[in-house]
Amino acid sequence: MQKLEIDPKAKGLIFDLDGTLADTMPVHFVAYQKILKKYGIDYSAKMFLALAGVPVVETIVKINEVYGASLNPEEVGNEKEAEYERMMDKIKPIDPVIDLVKQYHGKLPIAVGTGGYTRLSWKTLEIIGLKDYIEILVSANDVQNPKPHPETFLRCAEQMGVKPEDCQVFEDGEPGMKAARAAGMMATLVTDYYDVFKA
Repeated sequence: MQKLEIDPKAKGLIFDLDGTLADTMPVHFVAYQKILKKYGIDYSAKMFLALAGVPVVETIVKINEVYGASLNPEEVGNEKEAEYERMMDKIKPIDPVIDLVKQYHGKLPIAVGTGGYTRLSWKTLEIIGLKDYIEILVSANDVQNPKPHPETFLRCAEQMGVKPEDCQVFEDGEPGMKAARAAGMMATLVTDYYDVFKA
């Protein structure tokens, strides 16, 4: 197995959270499935993976488009997040990526850029033992334009005081990879190194 590595040119590191640092994706998927089933929607793993990294409200909007539904994005989004929070004890750390954070903590600026919401993101970091290693967290609450727009990662770079082209982003989803490339950053797809989502 090839080792996940920091690019020698990187002066700042940005990590996605769900599916990159924390193996939350199966938990998110089950939460979505449970809630959407109530509304007669059979949510597929393929669709879920295509929207990896997209905040919950925008995901419900997309589900409405694809499935021809008329769900209230805020209400159903809140239901899904509540279901997810009930299941958070099932979250597992993704050790190869967490090891990088610990190895470079104090050596390079590090930020987390996530499509999740602030409170649950900090709770996730606590569960996986990284709360004390992360000072900068940019969440869906902090941006106007979520991934695949580059705003999340550009804000991370700004807060770290590092130029975008000197940042290396670690991601597990295509929307996040697009966001990193649009920001002019080095982008590393962690799923090239191991399978984080088994659906």
